[in-house]
Amino acid sequence: MKERLKSAALAALVLGSLVQSYFLIYRLPGSGTVLTSETSYVQTENMGQEESVEDLIFPDRMIIHMGENKHTVFYPGTTFYDLILSRLEGRAFENYQRRSIQSADWNAIRQQNKGIELSFSGGVPVTLLERLMRITPDPVFRAETINRIWIYIDKQGSKTHALFFSTRGDVVYEATQADLTVEDVAQHVAFGISSPPYEMVEGDYYIPQGDMEVEQPVVLSGLFTIEQMQRNLFFDPSITRNIQEKDGSEIYTDSKRSLQVKQEQRWMSYTDPAAPSSEQSDAVRDLLAGVEFVNQHGGWDGRYRLALQSSLDYGTKVVFQQYYKSFPVLDKPAFRFGTIQLEMQQETASVYERSLLYLKGGEHSSHKVMLPGGEKLKQQLVKQAEGQAIRDISPVYVPKLIDQGIELVPVWRVKLENGGEFTVGASPASGTAGAGR
Repeated sequence: MKERLKSAALAALVLGSLVQSYFLIYRLPGSGTVLTSETSYVQTENMGQEESVEDLIFPDRMIIHMGENKHTVFYPGTTFYDLILSRLEGRAFENYQRRSIQSADWNAIRQQNKGIELSFSGGVPVTLLERLMRITPDPVFRAETINRIWIYIDKQGSKTHALFFSTRGDVVYEATQADLTVEDVAQHVAFGISSPPYEMVEGDYYIPQGDMEVEQPVVLSGLFTIEQMQRNLFFDPSITRNIQEKDGSEIYTDSKRSLQVKQEQRWMSYTDPAAPSSEQSDAVRDLLAGVEFVNQHGGWDGRYRLALQSSLDYGTKVVFQQYYKSFPVLDKPAFRFGTIQLEMQQETASVYERSLLYLKGGEHSSHKVMLPGGEKLKQQLVKQAEGQAIRDISPVYVPKLIDQGIELVPVWRVKLENGGEFTVGASPASGTAGAGR
C-alpha cells in the first residue's frame, strides 16, 4: 500500500512538473507570445492598432451621376459617402452576365443616366468584395479583380443595372439580379443635388467646377524606435549586428534577416529571404497574411486602404495607402511616408517597408486653403501635362515634416497616360469656396 502511495505521489509530481513546463514555454492564451522556433516573431508591445482586411477595403471615391451631364464626387469619410456605402453593402447581387467593354457607350450612359459609381483604384479581388457586399459566389466572376462598381437607372426609369468592371479593361459583369429598386438608386443620387458640381472631362476624370476649400493641418507625430522594430522583427535582437552604409543608412542583421533604416527619411525596409518555391502564390491568401503580419509587427497608425495588389514572379506585392480624414497621404521619394508595402511569398513576408514616423491623431493647428477648380484648374492641367493625356486627378495630402509634427499639404495629384504624374498646388483661402467637400 505504501509503495502504491509513493508511486502515485511521484506520478503527481512528474505530471505537475510537465504542466508547469508547458505553461512556462507556451504561456496561457492571451497572456503574450513566447518563441517556440526560429521562424516565429516576438510581439513585445502594441505599437499600432490591429485591423481586419474588411477595414482596409473601401472605394477611393464615389461618383454620383445625376443625368443631364451633371455629376458630383464624394470622398471617404464624408457623410453621404458613408451613408450610401453602408446601404449598398447590405444589398444582394447575383447571377452575373459577362459582357464586352465595347457593348455600350459608357460615357453617354454616364452623361444621361442617374447612377452611383464606386472607384477601387488598384482593384479588389471579387473574393474579398464578397466580405464587404452580399455577392453570391460565381465560378467565372469570382476569379476577377474589380476596379469599378456602377449602379444606374435606365433611360425609361424602369430598371436598375449593377455593373462590375474588370481591371483587365476588356470585360464587364452585370448582376442580373440585385435587390436595388429604382427608388433606392434615385434616393442615393438625390444626395448629390445640393453638393458641389463636378465636370466630366474627356470621359476620363472629374474636376470641380469651382475652387475646393480644404484643410491644411499640422498633425502631431511620433517615431518608432529602431529598438522597437528590432524587438518585433528578430528572433533574438541581442545577436543582431549593426552595419553602417556609405549613404548614411544602417543595417541590422542576424545573418538571415535584415532591417535597413534610412535615418534621413525615417524609413525602414525589412527583408526575410525565403527559399524559392515552385508553387504559385495565392494572391488573396498572401494579402490576408500580409494584413496579419502588419497587425503583429507595427500595427496601423490610422486609416489605410488597399491600394495595390500585384503578382510578382515569386509572390505578391501589396501596398496599403494611408488616409487622413478624406484624402490619401502621398508617398514621395524625397520624404517616404504614407504607405505600408509588403512582398509576400507563400503567405510569408519577405519584404516589409514603412515609415518609422506615425501620426498620433491630434492636430497642432490647421488652416483652410483652396484647391483650384474649373477653368483655372484646366489651364494648369494643360500647362503641366505638356500634351500628355491625363488619366486621373484626385486630391491628396503631401506630407512635410516640421518641428510641430507633420504638415499635410493638399494638392491635386494628376496621373498621365504614359505613367508620369505631377501635382497642382493650393492657394490661401479667401472668401467663400466655390466647391467644398
